[in-house]
Amino acid sequence: MDVLLGIGTRKGLFLARSRDGRASWEVSPPQFPVADVKALAIDTRRDSPRVLAGVLNSHFGPTLVVSDDLGDTWSEPDDAPLAFPEDTGAALGGVWQIAPATEAEPDVVYAGVEPSALFRSTDRGRSFELVRGLWEHPHRPQWEPGGGGLSLHTVLPHPVDTQRIAVAMSTGGVYQTADGGASWTPTNKGVTADFLPGELPEWGQCVHKVALDAGSPSTMYLQNHGGVFRSTDAGVSWQSIDGGLPPSNFGFPIVAHPRRPGVIYTFPLVADMDRFRFPPDATCAVYRSEDGGETWSKQNDGLPEVPFWAAVMRDAMCADDADPTGIYFGTRNGEVYCSADEGDHWQLVADRLPDVLCVRAAVIG
Repeated sequence: MDVLLGIGTRKGLFLARSRDGRASWEVSPPQFPVADVKALAIDTRRDSPRVLAGVLNSHFGPTLVVSDDLGDTWSEPDDAPLAFPEDTGAALGGVWQIAPATEAEPDVVYAGVEPSALFRSTDRGRSFELVRGLWEHPHRPQWEPGGGGLSLHTVLPHPVDTQRIAVAMSTGGVYQTADGGASWTPTNKGVTADFLPGELPEWGQCVHKVALDAGSPSTMYLQNHGGVFRSTDAGVSWQSIDGGLPPSNFGFPIVAHPRRPGVIYTFPLVADMDRFRFPPDATCAVYRSEDGGETWSKQNDGLPEVPFWAAVMRDAMCADDADPTGIYFGTRNGEVYCSADEGDHWQLVADRLPDVLCVRAAVIG
């Protein structure tokens, strides 16, 4: 089994490859070495895999590049493939999410960006158009930047209905469309917003990440600024599921198993008023639930010993499409770990890299 793992960092993109079922890895030198790479996708819907990356160069600005030869060469067009139309008065601050659509739309790719907006491509990421329905939403003037900016960081195409998409942003919360992006409805009922006074708002939550359950698209999981939540009615309402996690309910990633319903993963952090933001008890551990968040178990066999002083960001955890599924995460101190057995045991893929911002993995042969 041949697996490709993309690792986006503060100083470029690294590509790791395993040709022996994830037993060992070869890691490439950095590409785009003076750029932030916050978003990655490995699109395997066509015969030839396509790697897509959101690249932010401090001098040349942000863009989205693609490679059809596993990173040997990259498209860097003269005209930006992803840019705001002039009439919006907005400038692209960066790409935060790249999400291929389903097999039913093999050439459609979505991009979530800063400032919070959704773009759609019909040529596998070569060019994009702004989804006007979300950009012109009447709530937009009241969306406020989170700690990392005003970004749309989650895009979830519905696995069956191509007209339905869910997005999430910091801060703004979860919004969904049922008409292909023409109109959008906030779906945040029950999600906390402790930083806002009064009753729970209809929107404005600082959602960090959302994932779809493998068994039913009506079941969704959400890592909030404060709390982990589950919805079983497609986001109409949310209930807390962080009772079995460490006392701190803060964190960034939430990952759903691609085939096993009810199996999810997260990486809890402590977040006090001084922005501590390290793992509880300085212990590097992934928490896994196999019953939709009713109970959780700590998975740290093979992970670093105490103390461990690093965080895992919202897109720095992912699952591949192998069987058994591989789970991956990268840390802000430049380490990347893989579990080839769905979280039971972990091994180091790479270390001494720059700050890891995102990871994506896929079977390519």
